[in-house]
Amino acid sequence: MDWAEIAYPSLVYVHLLLFVLWLGADVGVFLLGQHFRKRDLYTLDQRIALLKLLVLVDMTPRSAWALMVPVSLSVLKMGGWWDVPGALLTAAWIIGGIWLWLVWDAHNHDQTARAKRDRFYENGLKYTLTAFYLWLGGQSLLTGTPLAPGWLAWKALLFGGIFVAAIGIDVAFKPVGPQLVRLLSEGSSDATEVPLRRTMDRTRVWVMAIYILLVVTSWLGAVKPDF
Repeated sequence: MDWAEIAYPSLVYVHLLLFVLWLGADVGVFLLGQHFRKRDLYTLDQRIALLKLLVLVDMTPRSAWALMVPVSLSVLKMGGWWDVPGALLTAAWIIGGIWLWLVWDAHNHDQTARAKRDRFYENGLKYTLTAFYLWLGGQSLLTGTPLAPGWLAWKALLFGGIFVAAIGIDVAFKPVGPQLVRLLSEGSSDATEVPLRRTMDRTRVWVMAIYILLVVTSWLGAVKPDF
């Protein structure tokens, strides 16, 4: 068996698998969130159990997202789409590894100062990568370099858009913590439920944006339209 011949298609497969895990698990997160909203169908304890399951399922897309950065750049390099500088590719894998560790460390130490610190550093990585992918896609569309095919430049730009939408989720979702604490301490009522529902509704706008961007970017990668 010639490993050199199967290395690139294997890496493309991993790239595709990460997309499937990301979008598939995100749909599970969305459905759990929908059921959490049903005050008339579930008790408060049942809804909190659904929320705990939501947080656990959400670790799959978060992990896939972190790994997608180094894997996508490796696909570009190995496929000859862009001669990614070695230092940049090495940095991408280091960043992906650190990001993945931060995601899980924050999850395992939730509601602690350590988790707060982890998420602070994770946000710093997100903002940096947002700027990188928006620059990469925009620069390539304007000049034809470093990504020559138009579809690939658009894919990079839209991937940056996914980062923007994810940051939007973090910002919109921020009030949920105190609102959940109030719900647990005061019980279910319009006073505790309506503000929480309103926050979740605002967050869903950004979630739907991510779904759309994921579908479009995957279509670009699969079809590779000539533009």
